[in-house]
Amino acid sequence: MPEIKIIDTTLRDAHQSLWASRMTTAMMLSVAERMDRAGFDAIDLIGGSHFDVCVRYLKENPWERVRLMCRKITRTPMSGMVRSRHLTSFDVVSDDLLLLWTERLIANGLRRFRAFDALNDLDAIVSLLKHAKELGAYTIGQLAYGHSPVHTDELYAQKAKELIERAGVDAIMLKDAGGLLTPDRIRTLVPAIKKVIGNLPLELHTHCTTGLGPLVVLEGVKLGAHPVHTSIAPLANGAAQPATQTIVRNLRGMGYTVNVDDALINEVGEHFRKVAQQEGKPLGVPMEFDAFHFEHQVPGGMQSHFKNQLAQAGLSHKLDEVLRECARIRGELGWPIMITPLSQLVGTQAVLNVVHGERYRIVPDEVKKYALGYYGKLLAPVEPAVLDRIIDNGSQSISLEPLPLEPAVPALRKKYPNMSDEERLLRYSYAGSQVDEMLAAGPIKTEYHFEKPLVRLLDELTKRPKLARVYVESKGLRLELNSKSHTPPA
Repeated sequence: MPEIKIIDTTLRDAHQSLWASRMTTAMMLSVAERMDRAGFDAIDLIGGSHFDVCVRYLKENPWERVRLMCRKITRTPMSGMVRSRHLTSFDVVSDDLLLLWTERLIANGLRRFRAFDALNDLDAIVSLLKHAKELGAYTIGQLAYGHSPVHTDELYAQKAKELIERAGVDAIMLKDAGGLLTPDRIRTLVPAIKKVIGNLPLELHTHCTTGLGPLVVLEGVKLGAHPVHTSIAPLANGAAQPATQTIVRNLRGMGYTVNVDDALINEVGEHFRKVAQQEGKPLGVPMEFDAFHFEHQVPGGMQSHFKNQLAQAGLSHKLDEVLRECARIRGELGWPIMITPLSQLVGTQAVLNVVHGERYRIVPDEVKKYALGYYGKLLAPVEPAVLDRIIDNGSQSISLEPLPLEPAVPALRKKYPNMSDEERLLRYSYAGSQVDEMLAAGPIKTEYHFEKPLVRLLDELTKRPKLARVYVESKGLRLELNSKSHTPPA
């Protein structure tokens, strides 16, 4: 039996799925060298959402994260990705910005490059993949998996063949962001793709959202899909990928060779368990199977967002109605895959339809742009009556025909003459003072420290405004701490 290689997703998709991408660079650097020696075929590091979180919330320069991690991890290729047409937002950007972003990812040390389009419109990613290959990167063409009448085995085989012919990719990746693949579907889909790609690797990436992820991976391997993407428990399961430890154990039990270092992987897992405990972050747990998920296909993070939105409006009881509305909208809009940015626009329209009690009375700009083809070629047409309502009720400032975008890089360099292209790209993507605030936060912290439980407890207690003093007494030792927020009476 062949050796099965593992691509690690702990540093990218696992914490994106479980921690809303809030893993800091210091948390990663603490175990980077051990991950480098663990025997992974590659380590996935960064995508558009991580740039967004780094700048907006963590106040870390994402380009510096790439550089720091690539200096630490030298023997294992590091991966980055670009989401076509959009970079970090829902706005469509010019091709030269996408090409420059691709170039800077590779220049900063990433040796593997992936690109995908939510509509599987290959016109949007072929130039990026070819550019990355010219720059010396190993290129992977991603095909986003969708569960619908139009996402057939034949479609995926044809798209895989086209990626090889047009972009000369080194591998194909089946990206199941919604955790919608089943063992039954894998048994027809993988052979269909393998038939047209020959000896090229077919990487398999799925999530555990329906509880079927581990079974999908094992069945995929039997049919020739590998390397497989896994994350290190406890940053696994839930909405993340199958656990590396469990998948490796099962593959070996099936007779396959998997050359990873179990001890190092367990050490990394223990590090992140302690991080989660200290930071109050959730750990991944196996999910129960829910057939309703195959109807609405809303990612777990979006469901939490729906609950918050509806609760604020006093409509918590409407959650199932919103989810069913998502399923209905998908069919009306030509079966978009529930993946960024399409999942967000479907979800937003569903909430608006339910809250306002009239379907498509209010239409976000992104929905109208999608329907008019701004985001690329649709696999199926929008229902005519729905399209009429979208055009009539959407912003009238949106042209019925997408206009070609002018190159943006020359003007960007002219606007910011004395800075790097990396900073220029950030300033293009983030308006106002967000980049300045990130830079003002200073250099990225590179060391992560675990506090003693007692120290952490005392620190948390003294932050509570109603506590004037905190006393700790044990075996003749007495500590007294004044609350930081306590103001003694006059």
